Amino acid sequence: MKPFRKLTLGIMISLAASSAIADAPEQVIKAKLSQLGDKMTIDRITETPVKGIYEVQFSGGKLVYSNTDGSYLFNGDMLKIEGNKWTNLTEQARSKTLAKLINAIPREKMVVFSPKGETKAHITVFTDVDCGYCRKLHTEVPQLNEMGIEVRYVAFPRGGKKSKAYTVMENVWCAKDPKEAITTAKKGQTIAENKCDNPVEEQYKLGLQVGVRGTPALVLADGHLIPGYKPAEKLAELLGVK
Repeated sequence: MKPFRKLTLGIMISLAASSAIADAPEQVIKAKLSQLGDKMTIDRITETPVKGIYEVQFSGGKLVYSNTDGSYLFNGDMLKIEGNKWTNLTEQARSKTLAKLINAIPREKMVVFSPKGETKAHITVFTDVDCGYCRKLHTEVPQLNEMGIEVRYVAFPRGGKKSKAYTVMENVWCAKDPKEAITTAKKGQTIAENKCDNPVEEQYKLGLQVGVRGTPALVLADGHLIPGYKPAEKLAELLGVK
């Protein structure tokens, strides 16, 4: 083959490969959805087990499905049926994303109650100091610690920035001893006013972003979200701790 023909053929192959990459469904979907504006920042696009359907994960935690060109979006859960059982693939994807977001929270921005001995598991709890079931769960923290379960609190004042709980939780996170302060606050007692650069607002927004609607909201290490209170024994069972 003559050099010129080899060069021409090489260019054609290269262009064909570039076109194939440019026309990949993930790229087409991303380009289509980018027309929606900056409000829709895409974290990733992956192919699902269903031919022609792609999972679109937005950076804010929202997950939807798309056809190959992004002209149709589907909002709902994808279930895989095997025999007489089904698996929620969407829930698995949500958990993976939530685990990533929760694990990105610096430890120093949480109020952490750790076991004295070996830590066998941990839970992250979106909490409110005025919530009755949050207070009930807090009374069981020593029991959870004894079982080797670490409890990590993040702030979620249900009434938002204008609520009394929001101010109290700022005082808690800014206290010299946040663990003592949150325990005092959950007993309904007054704690000293403290001011600092605190994470209450960003944690509250994160809670809203990932679908927290009430407290306590518990997040397991794998990102599985459990809404509402669960007794210490039940939590230990869910975590596989004996």
